[in-house]
Amino acid sequence: MPTPPTAGSAPRAPRPSRRSVLAAMAAAVPAAGLPVLSGRASAAPAAGALPGGGDLGPNVLVFDPATPNIQGTLDEIFKRQESAQFGEGRFALLFKPGTYRGLNAQIGFYTSIAGLGLSPGDTTFHGDVTVDAGWFNGNATQNFWRSAENLTLHPVNGTNRWAVAQAAPFRRMHIKGGLNLAPDGYGWASGGYIADSRIDGSVAPYSQQQWYTRDSSVGGWNNAVWNMVFSGVEGAPAQSFPDPPYTTLDTTPVSREKPFLYLDGADYKVFLPEKRTNARGTTWGSGTPRGESLPLGQFYVAKPGVDAATLNAALAQGLNLLLTPGIYHLDRPVEVRRPNTVVLGLGYPTLVPDNGATAMKVADVDGVRLAGFLIDAGPVNSATLLEVGPEGASADHAANPTTVQDVFIRIGGAGPGKATTSMVINSNHTLIDHTWVWRADHGDGVGWETNRADHGVRVNGDDVLATGLFVEHFNRYDVEWRGERGRTVFFQNEKAYDAPNQAAIQNGDIKGYAAYKIADGVTAHEGWGLGSYCYYNVDPTIRQDHGFQAPAKPGVKLHHLLVVSLGGKGQYEHVINSIGAPTSGTSTVPSTVVSYP
Repeated sequence: MPTPPTAGSAPRAPRPSRRSVLAAMAAAVPAAGLPVLSGRASAAPAAGALPGGGDLGPNVLVFDPATPNIQGTLDEIFKRQESAQFGEGRFALLFKPGTYRGLNAQIGFYTSIAGLGLSPGDTTFHGDVTVDAGWFNGNATQNFWRSAENLTLHPVNGTNRWAVAQAAPFRRMHIKGGLNLAPDGYGWASGGYIADSRIDGSVAPYSQQQWYTRDSSVGGWNNAVWNMVFSGVEGAPAQSFPDPPYTTLDTTPVSREKPFLYLDGADYKVFLPEKRTNARGTTWGSGTPRGESLPLGQFYVAKPGVDAATLNAALAQGLNLLLTPGIYHLDRPVEVRRPNTVVLGLGYPTLVPDNGATAMKVADVDGVRLAGFLIDAGPVNSATLLEVGPEGASADHAANPTTVQDVFIRIGGAGPGKATTSMVINSNHTLIDHTWVWRADHGDGVGWETNRADHGVRVNGDDVLATGLFVEHFNRYDVEWRGERGRTVFFQNEKAYDAPNQAAIQNGDIKGYAAYKIADGVTAHEGWGLGSYCYYNVDPTIRQDHGFQAPAKPGVKLHHLLVVSLGGKGQYEHVINSIGAPTSGTSTVPSTVVSYP
């Protein structure tokens, strides 16, 4: 994410022009000697069958209040991960219920911190869970791939700092104080996502360019830059787009919170929150959250090095998958065929198809839950990386949809990768709840053809809902929506920086491919809080006809649209179709459309 405009009166350091390329790759470091979490396994499996439950491996670290030198362990993990943007280290830091004092858990790349209670209040820090940007000279726009879940914090100075960019969810958190979303010094920031959380004090986003908050409670919200979206948030600011750019929905149409690991006495279980309609506020604020628990023995606990055949055998046996931290190389798709299957990752486990395969395919069945993992494109082009439902899927899943939550896709950056279309949603009623689908603009293996990826997300299913849709830098359409009655609450996009010239992005007689295209035949679609930015730094003369393309149908309605030219590197002619003023100059002032049509 390159240059944001000034927000509020906070002081700023000089601004770089774009996300800079990081040359060094951090190697994986074993976590020998650190505390390891084990779960109680189920009874011995039948001959030839794979066991459920068991040990979670060396990179899942568990603490209780009596664990010695917790701060030293946290500092060691952070030292390894602070600047390891494209490294191989992966860690989950899990805290048993209890009270912890005097901790500052600094969270680096591919690191997840979580409480092991059923509710956030079960695990309390008198201390902080911190993300800052000292590693990148105060610029937080590359603070990706980290998370915090299921904790109550009493920040030392009254305010917790969580200065993140994309793919850094903040879920089921209770802050007994305020939350600062900007780095120290108020440098640039490009996030982010909060869900099912309560912040007793005010949230101060300062330089955050955009943010989406869902089904939460806040004591106040103090700033906006381009695109701040709220749905089902108690205490959210009133709707006022474009000045200030707040989009506020009283409720979220449909939501179902992410599965999570917790302790029930001495046993580890996975809690599956129930689906809510027209949700508002947290799931846990009025008592025990509602849902279903599965014992760890119903999960195959996968370790790095296991192959796709073994994962598929576990699924065929009726087990769910718990992916422990690490990198998994696949020679064929992971096939999820059974209704209500859970695939849950801890500490950003990463799936890499090495030979052009699709990393994961989900059948057209009810209630599958995919959560908490990263898919990296491999060096051989994959037609797709994630498919939810086969082509032509037609079943009705309204009562029990499939959910895709904190599932992130990356093409390039960690090395050469290619994929024609990254995420394809064919099943009806699917919920996409927070994803970042990213064709890398920096790192290793980056170039217009080197990490070629034509399309980010394609939705063919009907009645699909996306809450928190981040899709960036694709060679053609970033999002292409073909299904009926689709809905998106919050969309963030950047067009590909590295287009070599106007001809490279020409789409027939249209200049450039829309960031968000609703197919011509669609008759009903709705979206709220949608933004697209361009930064054509290779050829700043490139013109983009529009950020959004939609049919002129009565049932197609979009609210609160914006396009921005970042520093004048390329320009938009319109916002949507031929509607909306062009961007101009270098001021990074958005051009907006309040309502379409």
